[in-house]
Amino acid sequence: MAEQQIIPSHQLVAAVTRQSGQPVSRCYQCHKCTAGCPVTMAMDLMPHQVVRFVQLGLEEELLKSKTIWQCACCRTCVSRCPNGIDIAAINDALKQRALAKGVRPALPEVAAFHQAFLASVKSKGRVHELGMIIAFKMKTGTYFQDVPLGLKMLSRGKLRLLPEGLKNKARFRSLWQGEKGGQV
Repeated sequence: MAEQQIIPSHQLVAAVTRQSGQPVSRCYQCHKCTAGCPVTMAMDLMPHQVVRFVQLGLEEELLKSKTIWQCACCRTCVSRCPNGIDIAAINDALKQRALAKGVRPALPEVAAFHQAFLASVKSKGRVHELGMIIAFKMKTGTYFQDVPLGLKMLSRGKLRLLPEGLKNKARFRSLWQGEKGGQV
């Protein structure tokens, strides 16, 4: 098996740093992020590897990985990192890049949930759980899988039929005006 030659790319570092606001170049691979991450057992790349792959310019491998979709965004990594690098923010930037480049997510159902969640927040100003779950079920084709649970939650008042309104809709809408053609 021939070894692949890796030529570091500063273009990916610059793009991810700009998009995520995280100082990717400051990582010196201490592995504290990985040691504290609660979901490494479900990842194909460990958190420190994500940063290293960005530093090396291995964009294709990153955008096709499960890790960018599997991250729980708990921010344990940033609390442990001596340089304050938020890998969840890096993963978010990589998710946006993957969607913008048309890369099929390694975990389509997680990507569908992510998109349904963001669409709910964007349209309502907050998450309307029932509407979000309906959108998610439509995207994944699992229409009736959780109907018994949903009915139980409705009967106990855990799900609202109608979304709550916002007090200041104009202020909320101004938050989304800076969005640049990214997919929701």
